[in-house]
Amino acid sequence: MGGAGAACCSRRPVRRRWLGGKMAAVSLRLGDLVWGKLGRYPPWPGKIVNPPKDLKKPRGKKCFFVKFFGTEDHAWIKVEQLKPYHAHKEEMVKINKGKRFQQAVDAVEEFLRRAKGKDQASSHASADDKNRRNSSSEERSRAGAGDEKRKLAEGKVKKGAGDSKKRVSSGSSERGSRSPLKRAHEQSPRKRGRPPKDEKDLTVPESSTVKGIMAGPMAAFKWQPTASEPVRDADPHFHHFLLSQTEKPAVCYQAITKKLKICEEETGSTSIQAADSTAVNGSVTPTDKKIGFLGLGLMGSGIVSNLLKMGHTVTVWNRTAEKEGARLGRTPAEVVSTCDITFACVSDPKAAKDVLGPSGVLQGIRPGKCYVDMSTVDADTVTELAQVIVSRGGRFLEAPVSGNQQLSNDGMLVILAAGDRGLYEDCSSCFQAMGKTSFFLGEVGNAAKMMLIVNMVQGSFMATIAEGLTLAQVTGQSQQTLLDILNQGQLASIFLDQKCQNILQGNFKPDFYLKYIQKDLRLAIALGDAVNHPTPMAAAANEVYKRAKALDQSDNDMSAVYRAYIH
Repeated sequence: MGGAGAACCSRRPVRRRWLGGKMAAVSLRLGDLVWGKLGRYPPWPGKIVNPPKDLKKPRGKKCFFVKFFGTEDHAWIKVEQLKPYHAHKEEMVKINKGKRFQQAVDAVEEFLRRAKGKDQASSHASADDKNRRNSSSEERSRAGAGDEKRKLAEGKVKKGAGDSKKRVSSGSSERGSRSPLKRAHEQSPRKRGRPPKDEKDLTVPESSTVKGIMAGPMAAFKWQPTASEPVRDADPHFHHFLLSQTEKPAVCYQAITKKLKICEEETGSTSIQAADSTAVNGSVTPTDKKIGFLGLGLMGSGIVSNLLKMGHTVTVWNRTAEKEGARLGRTPAEVVSTCDITFACVSDPKAAKDVLGPSGVLQGIRPGKCYVDMSTVDADTVTELAQVIVSRGGRFLEAPVSGNQQLSNDGMLVILAAGDRGLYEDCSSCFQAMGKTSFFLGEVGNAAKMMLIVNMVQGSFMATIAEGLTLAQVTGQSQQTLLDILNQGQLASIFLDQKCQNILQGNFKPDFYLKYIQKDLRLAIALGDAVNHPTPMAAAANEVYKRAKALDQSDNDMSAVYRAYIH
């Protein structure tokens, strides 16, 4: 597979430390089964394979190209993030108890069983072929011995004295020589050493093709034993793809579109996913449409970076800064008028409306122009935005995102979309560049409601974490020990660990502004009020965030809600 595969699959021992293990020299090579760890996700079983020709090895540290079991995902994994499968299977099974993880391990074991069965079949076939060759050789030897005896007999018989006896002797010799050879030929018509047709392809497959859908980071994979049957016992919305780092697009947009799989529920909600990770991480050719982007805050900045990395043409507008590599629009109106699809990601309902105003979006909207609002706002606001955009002949899609600054930078956001279905599909390459999955939720307003509910749960959980840590402190318990216990239990998650670490280290650099999670809680409570549904947990959490804001924590990370409990 060219230089990338050769360079990446060196057999030299590699020393590393991973998951608290001791340093040891481990030799890895092409075809090895391994445990691979990507970023903050848990280890997952895979196999070292040759990369596609168009998938270049990333620069920097030594790595291998790994195809993961139970999915079509694949990625370049640094050697320090790899462990041999068999040597560490027991360790990994102990720390990962999920059903889907077990299904991945089962897929590996099934792969090994098939490989072993084929090896045995190959061994038996080779033995049978060898036996046939030996049998043929023995028959030829016997036939040769018969010929020698015939010649000696013919030499001893006098001329004209025993013609009939000679004929009988000759005939017997022919029966002794030709018949066995003929039988051997009928038994083995192939040339010696050539395997039968059904033995030609005895190579071990790279992995069992077990497609499925994922409900969260790596520990939440779900597989299906065949590629054709849908998963029956999982929410079909959730998908996840590993990042395979490439330097240039290599797959045409039409080809990727054909590989998109649509999963639908009775509600009409759908989620688009790429058939493999190359569609999410750089091997998808960007749309030829001109892209505009308004707002380069914590989320917008990372989104634009990933659009640019994937080769999209992007024109941006922001009140304060220009994004390196992007064209700069002087006003929102200029961006909209010069671009085919314009995205906006601003802070709140007021900002979402303001960007439409003087020299704003509406001035640039005309028939055929597309506007995608990615802000987290209430359903009434987004419905109003949709109405004014459509009234000018434009097309509208709401697409708020679930995630934080780090996930935005990593291109691992979750996009919730609603509105113009055609526009949703037109945004496919953009959504693949900025996120790990996208959802289409139907009519305008649905995505706003769902986003507020998601953030209501997240904000309430964060407040509960802070409350637990402070209660541990005032009762003389170790906060670190509490975190260790939580990380070993059912609540273990990247979010829990990160936010607790923020609190323990006193580091409240914003990854998700506290003022924005409080805004989302307020809007979620209003959403409940509108349908007469009680939200007492969210209301209590909202009061704690309001206190934190009063303590000047608005522009810190949401984990700074902890300070509301200690002041």
